[in-house]
Amino acid sequence: MLENDASNMQIRNSATLPGLDTIDSAIIDILRSDGRATNQDIARRLSITAATVSARLRRLEESKSMRVVAVADFAAHDYKILIAIGVRVMDRNPADVARDLAKLPEVFSINLMCGPVDIELLVTLREFDEINVFLADHVAQIPGVSELLPGIAADIVKFEFSVAPL
Repeated sequence: MLENDASNMQIRNSATLPGLDTIDSAIIDILRSDGRATNQDIARRLSITAATVSARLRRLEESKSMRVVAVADFAAHDYKILIAIGVRVMDRNPADVARDLAKLPEVFSINLMCGPVDIELLVTLREFDEINVFLADHVAQIPGVSELLPGIAADIVKFEFSVAPL
């Protein structure tokens, strides 16, 4: 069951964020295109001071309007397989099953769902021969997992890390 908790909702429009102005949006855009941009680089591009950039970044992070993270390219780390796995749960709370699944290091995304499956996982593996071991020996052994519906990505058309478009 999903709870109506606004703090867990993703922001879809910058106009809905109180206090997010054009400078805040520009700072976020610069960091999206160049995550290594320094406060001085951002300040120079926006014609503001580095101290202003620093204060705004701190406020944006404290208000949870954005966060700066490093994103690893899974192909650069020799992962060749991307699998989306639908999980049906029986006789256990799906959130508890999801917490157990989240402990598996191969899982890089896990979502509680409303629809034909209870949980959806995104998983990366290095070789095809790891698929059966991962599904049968790891995922299927978690209490509450009753059915797995895996799909292997044949091609990645779009992979963008931006959590919420602003």
